[in-house]
Amino acid sequence: MTGIVVTGSTGRLGGRVARRLAAAGTAQTLLVRDPDRAPQLSDTTVRVAEYSDTAAVEQALTGADVVLMVSGAEAPDRLDHHRSFVDAAAAAGVGHLVYTSFFAAAPDATFTLARDHWITEQYIREARVSFTFLRDNIYADFLPFMVGEDGVLRGPGGDGRVSMVAQDDIADVAVAVLADPAQHVGATYDLTGPHALTFAEAVEIVASATGRSLSYYPETMEEAYASRAKYGAPKWQVDAWVSTYAAVAAGELAPVSDDIPRLTGHPATSLRELLSRSAAG
Repeated sequence: MTGIVVTGSTGRLGGRVARRLAAAGTAQTLLVRDPDRAPQLSDTTVRVAEYSDTAAVEQALTGADVVLMVSGAEAPDRLDHHRSFVDAAAAAGVGHLVYTSFFAAAPDATFTLARDHWITEQYIREARVSFTFLRDNIYADFLPFMVGEDGVLRGPGGDGRVSMVAQDDIADVAVAVLADPAQHVGATYDLTGPHALTFAEAVEIVASATGRSLSYYPETMEEAYASRAKYGAPKWQVDAWVSTYAAVAAGELAPVSDDIPRLTGHPATSLRELLSRSAAG
């Protein structure tokens, strides 16, 4: 068993972390649901377990010094899966748990899933496992995909601002914490971009980078629910979509943190820089 275990390596964030560790020559274990989708990396062991399978996770984590727990996929039972995983980590004697939470997680957060992240944080605290929480703001990487086919980004965000963050920066922070967890015991880091932008400003940046004609339409709450009804998604999911924008309108996602530059030694990536980097391949 290697000292570092990474979950979520088949996804965007966990995969970035796993590739960075491999590039640095760091041995790691990848905990995955589907071994066929695990990235093929050097000095890497693959173990299989579902978050909800406490016994399998405990067996997979036994002997781990530090574990990156990427939050589970959005689902009605995600909290149950998180609790199962934390129980397994505690039973396995994991030395340190690094959990990817959400910016401004709180019991009364406007964004509904931020409340779930806060509950998970409290559960980890109560499990008496050494921890670090990485509270990521909205991913800047996703912004272009929030624009509709008609070139309009719609949401009840008003003129609120959001300090959206690049996933590469989050991965860099995660690697720094995994490399020396003793220096980050009990820490909660707010991971943001260098600027807080309105959706109108952000869409203008995307338009400039892509050459597309784009705009932002600030929906009312009623319009937001009506425009998303066509997807046939369950109520909890629609509430999550809409409340993301409402949290921006409320100013909850606007603060800018210096945790990324302080922990990584490089500036946080701006939306403009991220898009330029993506265009360059």
